[in-house]
Amino acid sequence: MAEPPMAHPITAGLDGSPESLAAAEWAAREARCRHAPLRLVHAWMPPAQTARGAQAPEMRKLRAQEALEEAKAHIADRYPEVPVSVELIPRTAVDGLAGHGASSQMLVLGSHARGAVAGYLLGSVGLRVLTCSTSPVVMVRGAGEPERTGPGAGEVVVGVQDPPESAAPIEFAFATAAAHGTGVRAVRALAPPVFTHGPRTRPHPDHGADIRDEERRLLAEAVELWREKYPDVPVTERAEHGHAADVLLAAAPGAGLAVVGRHTHRPPVAPRLGHVTHALLHHAACPVAVVPHD
Repeated sequence: MAEPPMAHPITAGLDGSPESLAAAEWAAREARCRHAPLRLVHAWMPPAQTARGAQAPEMRKLRAQEALEEAKAHIADRYPEVPVSVELIPRTAVDGLAGHGASSQMLVLGSHARGAVAGYLLGSVGLRVLTCSTSPVVMVRGAGEPERTGPGAGEVVVGVQDPPESAAPIEFAFATAAAHGTGVRAVRALAPPVFTHGPRTRPHPDHGADIRDEERRLLAEAVELWREKYPDVPVTERAEHGHAADVLLAAAPGAGLAVVGRHTHRPPVAPRLGHVTHALLHHAACPVAVVPHD
């Protein structure tokens, strides 16, 4: 009998920093849960605007190779059941990481303390990787509690938009929860009610309740398909008044992962992340997955 095909790898980007090694460990745990191989990559070519003052190419390549081999040995020692490969990428970080992420289940990168980013996320590099990647990108804190991201360690929180935009993030959240043996908390933000002084514009007392009922119905419909596909995954649905960033951040404490979607049809001249994604990346203590969708 032929063996089943190997799952697509989970790719972790390394840059020699402790933050990227923490991301590689998170990726190794994820690969173990998903029965997938782990690929460690290092894109070592500097951007054209900094190449003149950068370290000599031979030395940069040597240091990158050393960082990869050290990380591989570290991961192999702690997670011997996970197949690990390494690859030097003679490209800039943005092109190299986004390109390898395209053939992966997800791309995992490290970030620094709350409110700051480092390594591959310094300056515009991380922003461009997040906005041009065709696969989910997971940002992992450099310092924290590793076991929080292990199986059953915390719910997967996912922000739910209107369908069909929310399908890809919800599917990613359910697949991750199923792999980790944990639950999903689906969260939808209701716009805060607006009250005016004019008697003609003051909402009817029942209007707010009608809106809540409708939003809860939309939330239930959005997750219905994935409830059926993953019947063993417990699901909690929450529709809360407030701005989306605030609602998601309020749901994130104690979570193992927060998942948010990103539209792929952004203006090519100035691709950007939405304010909700920015808020999670800067203020959520748990890892954050940014999932592209049409």
